[in-house]
Amino acid sequence: MGFARACSVALVGVEGVLVEVQADLEPGVAAFTLVGLPDKTLVESRDRVRAAVVNSGAQWPQKKLTVGLSPASVPKAGAHFDLAVAVAVLGAAEVVDPGAIADLVLIGELGLDGRVRPVRGILPAVLAAAEAGYRQVVVPEQCAGEAGLVPDVAVLGVRSLRQLIAVLTDAVVPEEEPPDRPGRPDPMRAGLVVPGAGLGTGLARGGGDAADAPDLADVAGQYGARRALEVAASGGHHLFLSGPPGAGKTMLAERLPWLLPPLDRQDSLEVTAVHSVAGILPPGEPLVGRPPYCAPHHSATMQSLVGGGAGIPRPGAVSLAHRGVLFLDEAAEFSGKVLDALRQPLEAGHVVIARAAGVVRLPARFLMVLAANPCPCGRHTLHGAGCECPAAVIRRYQARLSGPLLDRVDLRVEVEPVTRSDLLGQGGRGESTATVAARVREARDRAAVRFADTPWRLNSEVPGHELRTRWPAAPGALAGAERDMERGLLTARGLDRVLRVAWTVADLRGHDRPGALDVAVALELRTGIARGAAMDTGARR
Repeated sequence: MGFARACSVALVGVEGVLVEVQADLEPGVAAFTLVGLPDKTLVESRDRVRAAVVNSGAQWPQKKLTVGLSPASVPKAGAHFDLAVAVAVLGAAEVVDPGAIADLVLIGELGLDGRVRPVRGILPAVLAAAEAGYRQVVVPEQCAGEAGLVPDVAVLGVRSLRQLIAVLTDAVVPEEEPPDRPGRPDPMRAGLVVPGAGLGTGLARGGGDAADAPDLADVAGQYGARRALEVAASGGHHLFLSGPPGAGKTMLAERLPWLLPPLDRQDSLEVTAVHSVAGILPPGEPLVGRPPYCAPHHSATMQSLVGGGAGIPRPGAVSLAHRGVLFLDEAAEFSGKVLDALRQPLEAGHVVIARAAGVVRLPARFLMVLAANPCPCGRHTLHGAGCECPAAVIRRYQARLSGPLLDRVDLRVEVEPVTRSDLLGQGGRGESTATVAARVREARDRAAVRFADTPWRLNSEVPGHELRTRWPAAPGALAGAERDMERGLLTARGLDRVLRVAWTVADLRGHDRPGALDVAVALELRTGIARGAAMDTGARR
């Protein structure tokens, strides 16, 4: 009787669970049994593994074979267990030393010819292995760069099962011919990209060149909206742009990610893990370095926006936009239930999805931008434009953005139509993205110094109680906000959000703490009611 074990990783959302792959050979009729709560894809691995072993020049054991995946209570899905199953079987058959594979974590799909194909979710899988104490992992050659992002882990990238057998038996490692021909795409990379998994959501490529980014100077006019964009980027505040069609709402939102500073190491790993699981990690770019930008269509379903699907829930748009920007264009056209599903992740920074297959917690800390027309035809706020929408239709259209959702939006800006002088450049071009991004970085640096010994990094993340007690505003600065709260114009949450925005305005102006003018600007941005406060946050017209 032969027995051997190896290790692999089961992915539950964007978290990994170590799985011990055990192979047992007994005398009897040749059979291959796979146990341990496998899904259909994993059950099919029996045929893939057998063909891969034979075509790699090894002898398939003609005995009763049982492969167990432990713990049996965890659902296992995907073809990335193939490599671990094959090596465990070869260890039980004593083709390789069982002791040499006991501490190996193996991840990869096998082709019938023995090639090791790349799979999704390599980064979270290797992170889980490292946290469990494993220091050696074997992955497909195309995924070695992604696995190498995890420190203190030795990564072996293999192109075929034949190469891995040679490494484990101390034989000469055979050279494998490249699977692709010059001028043709690599078919082995097909496992890294999943059709329909989010490639059309407008995600910003990691490590993109800022020189190719859309420039804020291309936006004609809209000085108030540009300043609101700067405040949103500096403090991580959610933004609502309302205005007629063609005013530049989408142009403004598309330029917001490039105002944000590059992701730090920890955030890059979080974003890369989500994108790897979702199958949208750009080939050849294992680490996402820029904040992502996700703009789903207004016909998006609840599952595509929040996450879900059959079996183990998959990341939705809110998770794909983690540490970046989620832009909902034509927000009033979204389903009311879909929009209200955003309320919990907006507050918590993550989303918890409960399904019959399990409960998954996915990261979802994003900067949300809503854009909507004032009415179905879009001409309601234009004088003499001939809006014929009945009042009841306008109310119903605007009511799709519920009060509880808008209460979580810090900045509300009316985007005015572009004038002829602005469009023709008679007033001069506005500031470039690089100029505004530099001020955003300075403001974030001031906030980072203030929050150095705390778990928060941005003003939008600080609880209201801490702002009121630990970092109070100047004496009398909140008098106007308190009056609005007494009149019912502000909720308790709204007052806290006004104080957060006031701190961001103060950071942009270089103030030590918010004064009455900073709070007045925050109130005007929050309520949309003109209060005579100068909107200048340091930007020059």
